[in-house]
Amino acid sequence: MDGLPETIATEETLDPRDWADMQALSRRIVDDAIGYLKDVRDRPPWREMPAEVRAFFSAPLPRGPAPLADVYGDVARNVMAYPMGNIHPRFWSWYMGSSNFTGALGDFLAAIQGSNLGGGNHAAGLMDSQVVDWCKEMVGFPASASGTLVSGGSMANIIGLTVARNVKAGVDVRERGVGAIPRPLRFYASDQVHSCHRKAMEALGLGNRALRRIPTDAGLRIDIDALKTAIAEDREAGFKPACVIGTAGTVNTGAVDDLQALARAAAEEDLWFHVDGCIGALIAIAPESRSLVAGIEQADSIALDPHKWLHAPFEAGCALVRDASAHRNTFAVTPEYLESAPRGLASGEWLFDYGLQTSRGFRALKIWMALKEHGVEKFGRLIDQNIAQARYLTRLVEAEPALELMAPTTINIASFRHRLAGASEERLKAFNTEIMLRLQEEGIAVLSDTTVRGRHCLRVAITNHRTRRDDLDLLVAEMLRLGREIGAAATPT
Repeated sequence: MDGLPETIATEETLDPRDWADMQALSRRIVDDAIGYLKDVRDRPPWREMPAEVRAFFSAPLPRGPAPLADVYGDVARNVMAYPMGNIHPRFWSWYMGSSNFTGALGDFLAAIQGSNLGGGNHAAGLMDSQVVDWCKEMVGFPASASGTLVSGGSMANIIGLTVARNVKAGVDVRERGVGAIPRPLRFYASDQVHSCHRKAMEALGLGNRALRRIPTDAGLRIDIDALKTAIAEDREAGFKPACVIGTAGTVNTGAVDDLQALARAAAEEDLWFHVDGCIGALIAIAPESRSLVAGIEQADSIALDPHKWLHAPFEAGCALVRDASAHRNTFAVTPEYLESAPRGLASGEWLFDYGLQTSRGFRALKIWMALKEHGVEKFGRLIDQNIAQARYLTRLVEAEPALELMAPTTINIASFRHRLAGASEERLKAFNTEIMLRLQEEGIAVLSDTTVRGRHCLRVAITNHRTRRDDLDLLVAEMLRLGREIGAAATPT
């Protein structure tokens, strides 16, 4: 063709010219990685990046090559040295797991193999299905149920709620759209429900008002009587109640809805029963605590996160759906270029028929390897360990007059604050926020803050297999020290 070369003088590849050099550097990187985790306690959980490091991330697009050893040097200095911090034993901020080395090796091997998990007849696809089967078994779902690995809890919830919408719509939503639904659908959840459910309602074309937030009881669990009243009111007003969302561990306080009562209510009212278990579904494998999530096995769909209490490296979420046909019918599309073949690579199951992604990374290997190495029973004990640690922290708070517990501690989240005599709620918020920020800046611990029933508080979410009780002792001692220092500085002399 005119303007295009018919031959290329030197064909190129991204493979290294010298595999021996690559092997040597790779060994160095692995050695550094082991040291990075082994010595994690010797570093602060988080630290502010200096100006020169921030400037590094404004560098222009590289036009030519650079030695890989130099590239790795940039990463070591400017990326590895300034993490979010969630692998650190005193990171208790946003709710996330703390990873594990075996899972990281799994991620590396998955990237080396390079399989696309959209489907096909290859080992990665079978392992993906196997890990989904293991997730079903962990929460008590039947083997006949369906599921898919996704990026995380938000997407897992969207998968389950999309199936719920399509099943309850009364029309073929895939063909005709949400505008053809005869009566507007209503979904129900507690007023503590995670914000991803609002995003789900918006993405599903139902709108935020389709999600009715139900008041909670003294334990911050959904009020079952208030739920039934809301359902009756909506039916009377011409809406179609479609789905109730139970929360197995709220993000604010770790409250667990009465899942057995919700299952009964959903059955009586002919509603889809979805459980957002991204925080607490895996308590089902914890020998001492599993009764807290009794009833989760009765759900129609469940969202859970292996990158939380299975400590898989990010990303790893899972959506489970009891009715496999309903799940597949919600997403399956078979274009001519993706038809199955009687044998060969295209004879395998198309995993993209169970979600929104056609291209999918090989997430299963990092979960599979860690489960094989440690066994599910150890992960269950680690969950019990975190729950026991949160209760230990709660006892420390209750025993200290300067601290105030702000909500019941149900699982592994403790919500509390430092008192300040005579202070307004506004001043208390500023005072506790300053304590939180100094804990971060001084490299002591990373907490988050939230608002519970209109009152600001600090929040410690212990989802970390490296945390020890002496870390919690240190936290309380440092909070009291900072409280004295900040309080004294703010008091006029």
